[in-house]
Amino acid sequence: MNAATTRTALQVDDYLDLLNLAVKVGDLKWQKEIKSRLQYILCLQTR
Repeated sequence: MNAATTRTALQVDDYLDLLNLAVKVGDLKWQKEIKSRLQYILCLQTR
């Protein structure tokens, strides 16, 4: 795994942790924001 891939994987992992927290506290706006950022990361990876 190269450095960029490792960095992206760690970033996704962090966002998933935040998403779990947002779900636990019931913050729907925060969940939507996190999902949007994850979708953006996915789009960047598929280029």
